[in-house]
Amino acid sequence: MRLDYTPNFNKTFEKLSSEIRRKFQKQATYLRDNLRHPSLRAKKYFESQDIWQARVDDHYRFYFRIEKDTYILLWIRGHED
Repeated sequence: MRLDYTPNFNKTFEKLSSEIRRKFQKQATYLRDNLRHPSLRAKKYFESQDIWQARVDDHYRFYFRIEKDTYILLWIRGHED
């Protein structure tokens, strides 16, 4: 699978700390290789819009759509527990 980043994702990503960016890069590798990797805890977020959510860490999540062989990364943001 491929990863494709929307401008909105890139804009938000640039504002994150280097630690969160590094954690995301690790999770993005897991996503590219295996959507079901336990560390991601990937799940449907908006069923009607086919948007998925996956975990960066306890405090951040990223959101994406699946189109053919590509994950379209939409945004990344903080997550309240």
